[in-house]
Amino acid sequence: MEKSLKGLSTIIMAGGKGERLFPLTRDKAKPVITFGGVYRIIDFTLSNCLNSGIRRVWVLSQYGSFSLDQHLRLAWDIMRPDLEEYIYSMPPQQIMVNRWYRGTADSIYQNLNILQEERPRQVLILSGDHVYKMDYLEMLDFHEHRDADLTVAAVMVPRKEASPFGILHVDADSKIVGFLEKPQDPPGIPGNPDYALASMGVYLFKSEVLVEEVIRDAKNKESKHDFGGNIIPQMVGKKKVFAYNFHNPATGQPRYWRDIGLLDAYFQAHRDLLGPEPVFDLYDASWPVRHRTFMYPPAKYLYSGQAIIVEDSLIGTGCSIEGTVRESVLSPGVRVGPGARVDAAVLWDNVEIGAGAQVQRAIIEDGVKVPPGYTIGLDHEADARHFQITEGGIVVVPNNVIFEE
Repeated sequence: MEKSLKGLSTIIMAGGKGERLFPLTRDKAKPVITFGGVYRIIDFTLSNCLNSGIRRVWVLSQYGSFSLDQHLRLAWDIMRPDLEEYIYSMPPQQIMVNRWYRGTADSIYQNLNILQEERPRQVLILSGDHVYKMDYLEMLDFHEHRDADLTVAAVMVPRKEASPFGILHVDADSKIVGFLEKPQDPPGIPGNPDYALASMGVYLFKSEVLVEEVIRDAKNKESKHDFGGNIIPQMVGKKKVFAYNFHNPATGQPRYWRDIGLLDAYFQAHRDLLGPEPVFDLYDASWPVRHRTFMYPPAKYLYSGQAIIVEDSLIGTGCSIEGTVRESVLSPGVRVGPGARVDAAVLWDNVEIGAGAQVQRAIIEDGVKVPPGYTIGLDHEADARHFQITEGGIVVVPNNVIFEE
């Protein structure tokens, strides 16, 4: 496998604006949105690379690139260039063309100089905004054994729930015979018709095939220059294109993967971290997720004459709890005042919940100071006058909010 790694170039696409996560992406790149208290979303993809033995990575940035560059420098400055290790951030260079990235395929087209310099046999293309744990070498092994031109990672989803995804139609040998974008009647998997295969946005190309395809796509003025919408469909039936089923062979069940591009999905993914047997386990010592180290003291629980209750929650370092916290995720430096209640909430760095305040089913950005006695999430009619409320009823409180006295 080491021989394969030497012929592998890895590119993470991290330039998307993340408009569906607004206001969380108002002033920062989507891949560096806080997740799970101490992580940023891109930490999961980068940790997958590190745990797979991949230590040469290009990160293509664009929107809010400074926030991404800053995080990479603070959390991921661990590679040894003298050993040919690196994580390089690459905003649009405007060398080949005078424009920003127009789509995922165009971002690769504009950086073909990377491949010209490295001359890899295979190119692994990843997304910087998904949460999952994956050994990319298992996918590489699948790809090379089939001598595939392109392998697309896919996760099984129930057919009844598959319409929102890009669906891979495969034959019994896992060869892709069709790609359908958000189909009303998704095709089932051969031998498992109750499930469909949803594309994970993880692609493994033969290098020369990737170069050929993105150059052809760049010449097509009608194209949206997207891997799912354009590159894969134009290759199906002409090249050897396979689907890599991201499942547990021992149980036949799909492994965890979440696209958290929507606010409700972001909130639900945090729910997956909680409970005695979480759906997504952050405490798996065999697959550590690296993150930035925060210089905070330990969390503390201060008795002020009222009961302190903390149930089924993740509490970051430097937190100070004097009230009740249930089924919530607290980032470092959060303060919960005496008699305050936090239920089913995601609180970012240094949020302060004033004495007697109540917060439930909410996402609150960093630095927000909720006044004493204030309520969020209990009265949606009142909340809607000040905050955004998602379709799932989650209240989103941005860090530029001004509370009424």
